[in-house]
Amino acid sequence: PVHQQHEKSLDRISPRSLHVDLYRTPERKDMRERQLIISITVVEARQLVGLNMDPVVCVEIGDDKKYTSMKESTNCPYYNEYFVFDFHVPPDVMFDKILKLSVIHSKNLLRSGTLVGTFKLDVGTVYSQPEHQFYHKWATLSDPDDITAGCKGYIKCDIAVVGKGDNIKTPHKANETDEDDIEGNLLLPEGVPLERQWARFYVKIYRAEGLPKMNTSIMANVKKAFIGENRDLVDPYVQVLFAGQRGKTSVQKSSYEPIWNEQVVFTEMFPPLCKRMKVQIRDSDKVNDVAIGTHFIDLRKIANDGDKGFLPTMGPAWVNMYGSTRQYTLMDEHQDLNEGLGEGVSFRARLLISVAVEILDTTSTEIVSSTEVQVEPVSNISEVSADWMVTIHWLPRKIEEFFLFGSFLEATMIDRKIGDKPISFEVTIGGGGESDEEESELIQQNSSEDEADDDGDLVSVSSSPPMKPVITDRSEGNYFHLPYFEKKPCIYIKSWWQDQRRRLYNSNIMDKIADKLEEGLNDVQEIIKTETAYPERRLRGCLCVFTFSRFVTLANKDQNQAGRTKLDKERLKSCMREMESMGQQAKLIRSQVKRNTVRDKLKMVQNFLHRLRFLADEPQHSIPDVFVWMMSNNKRIAYARIPSKDILYSIVDEETGKDCGKVKAVFLRKGFGPAGWTVQAKMEMYLWLGLNKQRKDFLSGLPNGFEENKAPRTGSLKQVFQLRAHMYQARSLFAADSSGLSDPFARVFFSTHSQVTEVLSETLCPTWDQLLVFDDVELFGEAGELRDDPPIIVVEVYDQDTVGKAEFIGRTFAKPITKMCDEHYGPPRFPPQLEYYQIYRGNSTAGDLLAAFELLQLFLSVLDVEPPNNLVNLAQVDRPRVDIECAGRGVQSAPIVNFKKNPNFSTLVKWFEVDLPENELLHPPLNIRVVDCRAFGRYTLVGSHAVTSLRRFIYSPPDKTQNNWASTGRPTHTMQDAFLVLSIPITIFYIFCIVQGNPIPSLLFEAKEEKKKKKKKKKGEVEEDDETDERMLDWWSKYFASIETLMEVRHLLYCFLFCLVGIWLYSVYNKELEAEYDNFEDWLHTFNLYRGKAGDDDEAALDDDRIVGRFKGSMCMYKLPLSEEFTREAGFDPNMGMFQSIPHNDPINVLVRVFVVRATDLHPADVNGKADPYVVIKLGKSELKDKENYISKQLNPVFGKAFDMEATFPMESMLTVSVYDWDLVGTDDLIGETKIDLENRYYSKHRATCGIANNYSVHGYNMWRDPMKPSQILAKLCKEGKLDGPHYGPGGRVKVANRIFMGATEIEDETDEHLALTVLKHWEEIPRVGCKLIPEHVETRPLLHPEKPGIEQGRIEMWVDMFPMDMPAPGPAIDISPRKPKKYELRVVIWNTDEVILEDDDYFTGEKSSDIFVRGWLKGQQEDKQDTDVHYHSLTGEGNFNWRFVFPFDYLIAEEKIVISKKESMFSWDETEYKIPARLTLQVWDADHFSADDFLGAIELDLNRFPRGAKTAKQCSIGMVQNEAELTCISIFKQKRVKGWWPFVARDENDEMELTGKVEAELHLMSAEEAEKSPVGLGRNEPDPLEKPNRPDTSLMWFVNPLKSIRYFIWHNYRWLILKALGLLLLLLLLGLFLYSFPGYLVKKMLGA
Repeated sequence: PVHQQHEKSLDRISPRSLHVDLYRTPERKDMRERQLIISITVVEARQLVGLNMDPVVCVEIGDDKKYTSMKESTNCPYYNEYFVFDFHVPPDVMFDKILKLSVIHSKNLLRSGTLVGTFKLDVGTVYSQPEHQFYHKWATLSDPDDITAGCKGYIKCDIAVVGKGDNIKTPHKANETDEDDIEGNLLLPEGVPLERQWARFYVKIYRAEGLPKMNTSIMANVKKAFIGENRDLVDPYVQVLFAGQRGKTSVQKSSYEPIWNEQVVFTEMFPPLCKRMKVQIRDSDKVNDVAIGTHFIDLRKIANDGDKGFLPTMGPAWVNMYGSTRQYTLMDEHQDLNEGLGEGVSFRARLLISVAVEILDTTSTEIVSSTEVQVEPVSNISEVSADWMVTIHWLPRKIEEFFLFGSFLEATMIDRKIGDKPISFEVTIGGGGESDEEESELIQQNSSEDEADDDGDLVSVSSSPPMKPVITDRSEGNYFHLPYFEKKPCIYIKSWWQDQRRRLYNSNIMDKIADKLEEGLNDVQEIIKTETAYPERRLRGCLCVFTFSRFVTLANKDQNQAGRTKLDKERLKSCMREMESMGQQAKLIRSQVKRNTVRDKLKMVQNFLHRLRFLADEPQHSIPDVFVWMMSNNKRIAYARIPSKDILYSIVDEETGKDCGKVKAVFLRKGFGPAGWTVQAKMEMYLWLGLNKQRKDFLSGLPNGFEENKAPRTGSLKQVFQLRAHMYQARSLFAADSSGLSDPFARVFFSTHSQVTEVLSETLCPTWDQLLVFDDVELFGEAGELRDDPPIIVVEVYDQDTVGKAEFIGRTFAKPITKMCDEHYGPPRFPPQLEYYQIYRGNSTAGDLLAAFELLQLFLSVLDVEPPNNLVNLAQVDRPRVDIECAGRGVQSAPIVNFKKNPNFSTLVKWFEVDLPENELLHPPLNIRVVDCRAFGRYTLVGSHAVTSLRRFIYSPPDKTQNNWASTGRPTHTMQDAFLVLSIPITIFYIFCIVQGNPIPSLLFEAKEEKKKKKKKKKGEVEEDDETDERMLDWWSKYFASIETLMEVRHLLYCFLFCLVGIWLYSVYNKELEAEYDNFEDWLHTFNLYRGKAGDDDEAALDDDRIVGRFKGSMCMYKLPLSEEFTREAGFDPNMGMFQSIPHNDPINVLVRVFVVRATDLHPADVNGKADPYVVIKLGKSELKDKENYISKQLNPVFGKAFDMEATFPMESMLTVSVYDWDLVGTDDLIGETKIDLENRYYSKHRATCGIANNYSVHGYNMWRDPMKPSQILAKLCKEGKLDGPHYGPGGRVKVANRIFMGATEIEDETDEHLALTVLKHWEEIPRVGCKLIPEHVETRPLLHPEKPGIEQGRIEMWVDMFPMDMPAPGPAIDISPRKPKKYELRVVIWNTDEVILEDDDYFTGEKSSDIFVRGWLKGQQEDKQDTDVHYHSLTGEGNFNWRFVFPFDYLIAEEKIVISKKESMFSWDETEYKIPARLTLQVWDADHFSADDFLGAIELDLNRFPRGAKTAKQCSIGMVQNEAELTCISIFKQKRVKGWWPFVARDENDEMELTGKVEAELHLMSAEEAEKSPVGLGRNEPDPLEKPNRPDTSLMWFVNPLKSIRYFIWHNYRWLILKALGLLLLLLLLGLFLYSFPGYLVKKMLGA
């Protein structure tokens, strides 16, 4: 019985955990290249720092850069530009790439522009977000050259990372609502504080040890000959990469043990949005530097962001680096490993480093403001002062001697390629134990005599002696083993390391808790999957492992041990806190878990498991990992890597590594990818690592009966067993042949024996039903131990090929149930239950094996089954037939007479009886094969499909006690071992073959497509109603209202209007309709038919290129005989079984109407990063191309088109909607396409032919589209479902099948239709036949490209209506053509300015003044900017203008965007359409004659929401801009005319907003027609001229009227000064005259002349 099996299964080991165990390596990474697309939309920027800028945004990922267009003179540019970056690299490399957004001011061809600010994060941060994206978030810009400057502005953007198979659910992009709340929408992952600070990251590099040789010995000898000295041939330096910056230490010439003592300092925002720091030791070389080893420091592991957390800190600690083998070769195949790609195969070096972070106080004055990387010397670690930490323990005396012991008990499964040469094994730890070629001989000779007595010193022995392998299975000769029978070789290695065992012990304790928890969780999942009893009990049981008191006592005991770094202490604290909180949560969950909440609680406990594993991973290394190499002929063949913590010994059980002192199966592999799947050898190894002083315990874990010989050890206790492998069947195997099937057989290995099952040809679900008996299996060890822990069994599944060697499909591991001689063979343990073992191929799954294994000393006979044989040539498909088989029984359909004319089957229902086990898990798979019948009785396989789980097809009678017994119950288990007869009627519906790409030439049965050009119907022109109605009553209003982003909905007035006018909403699905309605497989199932070999990629799960066709049908399994009530029903046809009312499958003619609304985020197809998209619709042989209506340079085109086509199901049922890129020259490129299976929709009971509208109206944009009225639809549904009704009663009641529905009564006309519609909208509530009917909708489908499978190339919004041709014809298609923008004219009159700041100083007088003029434009139309005349020499900041600007523009009311069409450049073929928010910019300038004009201030008014102008200049303040959100805002589109005062603002040196002036303006909006009726002139011109401003006399130009200007400027200000000066001048003149004439007069007087 099943529950017993589960009690028992707790002690068995699952193949998953075995697989993980054998394959888990310390740094196992996914290094396969993957296709990744990064898409970035730069929406807009705000609050950029700087005056009157021309900003460009640069998007940079790695070395790729892309730029937006330049926006002129604005601090808040609007771009809405979309960029796509394609990468094909391993995910790890991708996630470390830095994504950088920067804003550059006035960049052009000649100059690179000045950097305003940047924002950085790594791609991994984006990928770890929900949905792998940030949507409409604001990135904060900061200046890397000046960290004291603060925020430099914000960029609003969307960033998404899409891998294969990811589908991005974007919120609907209807129109950009203004997310003005920048602070609440910052581009930061959750948990990162909004205010990030600058910090310094110090990476101190002290020294390195154990570097490998970086040159060949030949080169060394050449150098020695020339230079005359033998120097170390490596010149190492350390390079640190972090957040896109790199720092290097100095190069230490010729040194294997370099000492740097330098620190690399990075300045970065904290917390950084880059998760990893890459530290690399490189060898400096003239030609090119190569990496010696790489280590990644994960910042999340060396910090804790909780309340009691700590900043990143680490060390000083050694980090171990792993990479390629240590022998130097010129062409190193593993060089990538040294770069940190993939898992290292050997120890390379270790580096002593420390990391610290210091948060900077950017206000202090002495701070260095640049973020350049700095490299500075630091003091040697042993001299570090006590402030840092007492680090004296780093001196060699604290180093402990460690002892590694290993013994090889068995070496089997050795590949035959290397089986002919002697083989030895080498074990290394760190750089120690590695043998050079010439030394190895020596060691092996000494190995037997080098042991003195026990306490004497052991000499290290690192290799086993070479030995010749022996063939394992004589018949095949595929595998060999080494004859280690009585004597097992051993190795001993001594090494010296700092004693940091505590770190490993803590990891081991947590790992052990996690292992137990994982095992329990796997059981719980299994119980839930198999629906056996009481999963909640098992979940409670596995929560008992959270007993953390033991951890606390153990972890605390070495608290004061020297050598503990800050990180050790902090990690210990945070581990304890985490463990404690998990313990409390676990307690809570245990008390709360119930049957119905098991799944939710399971998720929580799985989260515990992730946290535990994260905590257990120790970032500070201590002892390096152990490598085991298999050597043959002095070549390294294969390796295994064993983490040192797994074999570390401790006196305390919990701290000991899980494999320490245990015999463990180790698989040696060659490397990665398919090469690593084939095992080169399987070892049974015993390993022990501990302090040399604890050495006495190293043999304690060996199986009893071994003792240590002075020579290698001998084993005496030998047990002989018989193994029975019951190989029942496998399912869902990997397809290894080109036919899409395999010829599988299984090979079972146990100890040194192996056997194979028979080969079953042409199947992915082989039922071998075979017993393999292994007689006389000798195992060494004590009986009791072997019973509890027998060796593992390896089962490998292969595909037999007629030519060449069998191909590997996958492998699984199992442990047998052991019975010793003295035990009874009987329940509960025997006979063992069949169990499923998951088969692995590399890291992906490749099927399941159902088998049982027992190890005992009894004998049974062997069963055999003959394999069937069939294979015929392949040609064109003409008369296909379907064979359906389950457990050896099956049915065949009659062949389809002519596949091309009608691919439907003539007989609808067939059935067969089959015996199946009661336990659903053991049900064999059901195989569907399609064969093509040829002449002379030949037939050939076209494609096949295996249904692994029959569960969804099992019918169980409805439970009458439930009130809604429409839902069929699950089958109930009667626990008895009898077999039941289950009858499987198969509704064979039809096969529909597609040819995708060109997988099989012989299947190209489709004729060349004839291009039928259909005349397009002229779309009815939209009648322009009067304004208020026109904005309401078209299809787009309904669409935008449905997306809930139509702006007007916000305003209550309009909400009220909506209710009056009645905008009935749509269902807008942001995914495919199929995803919402279970692929419309409510009764008709589609099975893909596969052919061809499966791909090896993990992602080949998609396998699309292997599909050669589809089989459509339905199945139902039920117990015989059928229940009475079923057969008694009226009109029961016994031949139809469960399918009493299926529709007929004759060909049917249908009118298909496809509505394409728009596409979003298309992948760019042109060099300029844009595309010119148009739509192509294909259905069967007809194709409609809308090429002449392509939309120029647009990645988010609005198509708004309806296409009508006629089709005949089933021949033409696959609708393909493609978006192509129009090209002037050459062929047009496919951007992406989506395929819709119309037939499944047509036959679905969800009624996907035409969506049910929300209300019934006879005319208008909301007209009822279906030719059948609601009452007719309802009557038809009731008739088909054999329901009573509908009965329409008074008072708005309608009764259907004893349910009464109420409808609205106030509607006078056609009440029945409204009532019927109410029932249809609630059809899922009807018992037995009810289901949700599809509403009127728009679906969003991903566009895919055949060459980039699984990666979205954009999305398309559309819907499809279908109308049968034998019904009345539907009306014309509703008009969804894009709204035409409406023409408006905005007239802005600038009356006056006031308080404008004064810029100029007067030459003569030094007086402040300004020559003011005002400039204005509508956003996006900078080239049409208009200026007023200049008001010269304003002394008070007052200016008088009376000047009119006129801005004509086209406007979309629903989207609130201005539409601009213009050519991007002089070379553009046609105009590009841009949609831009309606914003008016007004700027105030100071005019200069000889230099550039000075910018003084600006204001930008969003015409939909701007603050009302102040009545007077006094009331106008800067608050109108800063507190815009709190003020009442108006829309020019509603007010039409506004007058008032608004402030001009600019930023000062400290980046603060300041008021720089005020403007009195009048805004007047008119439609184009009104503007035509009352025209006006620009400026002060006719018609309707404005009067000249009354400017004061000061405002004139000095060179036009010099006298006036002298009068005003000089006399006015300096008249007293002038008068005084004149008086003084007269006095001086008088004095001068006096002095001049005085001598003459004097002479005259004296001479008396």
